[in-house]
Amino acid sequence: MTVHMPGSADELTRIIADARAARTPLSVAGGKTRAGLGRPVQAAAEISTRNLNGITLYEPAELVIAAKAGTPLREVIRTLEARGQRLPFEPMDHRRLYGTTGEPTVGGVAAGNVSGPARINLGAARDAMIGLKFVNGRGEDIKSGGRVMKNVTGLDLVKALAGSHGTLAVFHEVCFKVLPKPEAERTLVLTELDDIRAIEALSAALGSPFEPTGAAHLPAEGMSQARTLIRIEGVPSSLDYRAGQLARLLKTYGALDALAGAEAATLWADIRDAASFAGVPNPVWRVSVAPSKGAAVGAALKARGARVFYDWGGGLVWAMLGAGDDPQSAFVHAEAARHGGYATLIRASEPARLAADVFAPPAAPLMAIQRRMKSSFDPDGILNPGRMYAGL
Repeated sequence: MTVHMPGSADELTRIIADARAARTPLSVAGGKTRAGLGRPVQAAAEISTRNLNGITLYEPAELVIAAKAGTPLREVIRTLEARGQRLPFEPMDHRRLYGTTGEPTVGGVAAGNVSGPARINLGAARDAMIGLKFVNGRGEDIKSGGRVMKNVTGLDLVKALAGSHGTLAVFHEVCFKVLPKPEAERTLVLTELDDIRAIEALSAALGSPFEPTGAAHLPAEGMSQARTLIRIEGVPSSLDYRAGQLARLLKTYGALDALAGAEAATLWADIRDAASFAGVPNPVWRVSVAPSKGAAVGAALKARGARVFYDWGGGLVWAMLGAGDDPQSAFVHAEAARHGGYATLIRASEPARLAADVFAPPAAPLMAIQRRMKSSFDPDGILNPGRMYAGL
């Protein structure tokens, strides 16, 4: 397969325009750390963004950073940490789940709307994206949004394109708003709660004024007892007060223990990256529902032999099915829809992903909108064809 590695927006524009003229389907790649997400793409050539590299703007006082799409995410994180700042959405690192190497990139995070535990309080990747430069399937270089938050007016293409997985456009620069890094953090732990009670406790904490930035539940497995986790961040004196208030609020659920430092950071990184599902090939799903429905979805999946855990206060159900290659797509999508949510097949073999609905099948009116967007951005269907939906 031919691999194109543009080093500039002009080169990227020319490559896509030439591919459109020749009706050549293109796969889009960054660091290839999430190559197993989505349906397999049948393409004659590949565009790699790895040479579109470098931070193009950083204004710590304005809380904004912009980088080219192929920039390794670690470079952005390191630059921000040097000034006591961070990306607010705590992006997941898929390498452990997929067993991949390479480096997660800025463009990949934006194209996948990749978000972690802090999303429950600080928003998703799309909420932090304020500016985007991209080339669509027509070979047009377009800029949307800006480099300061007040610049975003009118139709917000930035939000529309986040999570489009390279099917509508190839990003070449992304601008994010950032936040100060908190001075300290603490994780409060309840033990031995069942899923229903745990999610009740998490909902009470999230509904309080004490601003948790993480809310997860790890059910009991083997010799490990169930743990219900609430993360708070801020100055140390604030953490003491809020921890005390949360202990009083949640006293009917048991006594709160506390974790901090490297132990807590490792635990949240494992939750963020679904590390407990690493190292085996079993199909993995993410189901997004209202937190009040999370335990019911989890119970239905466990009845099918799945292992589950919960993030986002119970609103994100991670599930790994039992051994075998069947992702049980029809069942999982139906169960998610029955509870008002949607499911995404995160990991499965290539044949299974080709045969299954990886993303939740939209209702007919929403699929019509999807088709119109694809037709507008990529009328000849050359960008990542079929990655999200068959024939689109």
